[in-house]
Amino acid sequence: MTKLTSTFVALIALIPFAAGQAAEWAQCGGIGFTGPTTCVSGTVCTKQNDYYSQCLPGTAAPAPSNPSSPTTTAAAPGSTATGGLHTIAKANGKLYFGSATDNPELTDTAYVNILSDNTMFGQITPGNSMKWDATEPSRGTFTFTNGDVIANLAKKNGQLLREPFNDDGTFRTDVFYNTLGTDYISIALQAARGADPNAKLYINDYNVEGPGAKSTALQNLVKQLKAANVPLDGVGLQGHFIVGALPGNIQQNIEAFTALGVEVAITELDIRMTLPSTPALLAQQQKDYQTVITACKNVAGCVGVTIWDYTDKYSWVPQTFSGQGAACPWDQNLVKKPAFDGIVAGLQA
Repeated sequence: MTKLTSTFVALIALIPFAAGQAAEWAQCGGIGFTGPTTCVSGTVCTKQNDYYSQCLPGTAAPAPSNPSSPTTTAAAPGSTATGGLHTIAKANGKLYFGSATDNPELTDTAYVNILSDNTMFGQITPGNSMKWDATEPSRGTFTFTNGDVIANLAKKNGQLLREPFNDDGTFRTDVFYNTLGTDYISIALQAARGADPNAKLYINDYNVEGPGAKSTALQNLVKQLKAANVPLDGVGLQGHFIVGALPGNIQQNIEAFTALGVEVAITELDIRMTLPSTPALLAQQQKDYQTVITACKNVAGCVGVTIWDYTDKYSWVPQTFSGQGAACPWDQNLVKKPAFDGIVAGLQA
């Protein structure tokens, strides 16, 4: 089975203005940027490249990719399910089940052996190596070495417009929005289609998994783009959740997007918890994974799910959310957790 790999249109997350400070995840600097350069409390302005700095949680910049990140897992029963997730997903009407990955972990033979199992994963997404700061670390200087490593693994084949909205449904502002207005979105999609007529073009965002102002704004944007015949194939719902705190009506929200004539994919699923993990937290995590996967399974237009790396060993969560982790379906020792059973149950619902 040929694996798919997603490349990224490098239009980086844009910025809100609030009380003269940039909000968490917002832009706080870069060439051409004129907004707030001070981040709200609990976040720090972190340079990603010459064009873009972002307010990230914590007091120090996280690592630029997904380093090894041990997390604490309670002594609890592991998975009892059998079979590969991609095979199960295909058998139940989905196009794929996939995982994010990145270069540091690709030197881990045991990790790669699981990732390369085509019954388990039928799609991979580069975590960071095809983002703007990785491919153009300074203006006019391009490097695709790390991205090529992941693409070559996938070949053993999407474009994404990422995160155009604030949580209140207003457009984020940066050099693209300030210069081109909302037209930058249609320009990006048309350019991507011109560069690769066969690529799937998605708008990918977070906090749009359930109904709300931000998901409504994204639905309105999809309507506008469709009415203007701008190429758009799908919408990505990222799915970075907290155990026991899923948004409501995920399936209803997926249906609202597919009713507009686009595919939906869950693109970055993980469900984190406050450490140390406990049997009760792991059991709730299993239920939460099942709930999310079932929502996708029940909607024909939800084509697949990608987990944001499959193992806690390489999760981004501990470096980004202090004291939290254990977000993935495999533990740090590459052993399946109860969450794996939740995924299987959701796919077979």
